Amino acid sequence: MNLVAPTADFALAQRVAHLGTETVFAVSAEAAALAAQGKTVYPFHLGDLNIATPENIVEASLQAIRDGKTTYCPNAGIPQLRDALAADVSRARGLDYAAENVSVQPGGKPVIAKFLLTLMDPGDEVLYPNPGFPIYGSLIEFLGGVAVPYTYIEGSERFHLDLEGIARQITPRTRLLILNDLHNPTAAECAPEELARLAELVLEHDLLVLSDEAYFDVRFAGTSRSLVSLPGMRERCVILYTFSKKYAMTGWRLGAAIGPKPIIDVITTLNVNIESCPNHFVQYGAVAALSGDQSGPRAMMATLKGRRDAALEVLNATPGIHCLTPETTFYLYPNVTGAVKTTGCADHESFRRLVLERTGVSFCTRLHFGHALDGESEYYLRLAYSGVSTAQIQEGLGSLKALIESYN
Repeated sequence: MNLVAPTADFALAQRVAHLGTETVFAVSAEAAALAAQGKTVYPFHLGDLNIATPENIVEASLQAIRDGKTTYCPNAGIPQLRDALAADVSRARGLDYAAENVSVQPGGKPVIAKFLLTLMDPGDEVLYPNPGFPIYGSLIEFLGGVAVPYTYIEGSERFHLDLEGIARQITPRTRLLILNDLHNPTAAECAPEELARLAELVLEHDLLVLSDEAYFDVRFAGTSRSLVSLPGMRERCVILYTFSKKYAMTGWRLGAAIGPKPIIDVITTLNVNIESCPNHFVQYGAVAALSGDQSGPRAMMATLKGRRDAALEVLNATPGIHCLTPETTFYLYPNVTGAVKTTGCADHESFRRLVLERTGVSFCTRLHFGHALDGESEYYLRLAYSGVSTAQIQEGLGSLKALIESYN
């Protein structure tokens, strides 16, 4: 007897229509398909690391498995890790956090969602960076908020936060602000005077802030600054902390929310409701990361600096391309307006496809980090050099350079 499966008759929740995604993964799939055809691909598109997690972290996690740390653990994370995180963040930012200010999370992304769930009511306006990490806008709108973009402006030496634009867009309905200093995709970091002005706006308009500091420790020179360190900000900011970047632990999925206890308590209650608790044994690796040998992260930064410098050398020798030199993150955000015009491409996407098909260089463009804003006329790429070797950088970007030169 042939049985026919019934046709499902259901409607998705209305909020699903507002759920975005990371289109970088579509670029990744396209590059993988090209590689499967035998073409050499240079993967500048995904901000992953092809550098091994330091051995002391791996060994501590394996030992925790052997010791039976494969059970549930406290909802906010194991006490040793909460203590270590509070000490590490306090030391770097000149503050006095305690374990009660820390809720360990399965990665950095959950901090975004739980911050919004804790503090944003439907209809509240949330300021977020565009270009910026696309999940900000996706989750704001999915959870019923109003996503209000602000931007960065290219200067002669660095990108600047558009403070005038932020001030202009604050309304009586503005509740929250998301700041990603040491910024993905531009690699911008706020000058002290920019942070000071931002703090003034936060206090003046009674805002609460998610300070996404995923790249706080990924830098080649200088010292990172945090908005949370300014007077009056500790009480208004939640820090998004992640182990992914500093310790080459992207796939380990471990991060934390750090901030005022009343907010952190709710975030931990959301842990109870959503995941129960963060992964148990991985947290022992994180304790080793914070308290143990730091030669692994130092070696990683030396490798990344070499890659950055190699990429900058080729990019800034390519007609129609210029790129600022960032001291943080593992991204470059070159202005390619001249190159786009030279090749006769109509837009970001046609340029991306031309370069991918002709050279195998795979990258994201400005439009993978939010819709274009009114008045934009320049073209930008985001190149992640975290997952490509120096030799690949020189070879791949060399092919890009030769392609552009062929049009002159």
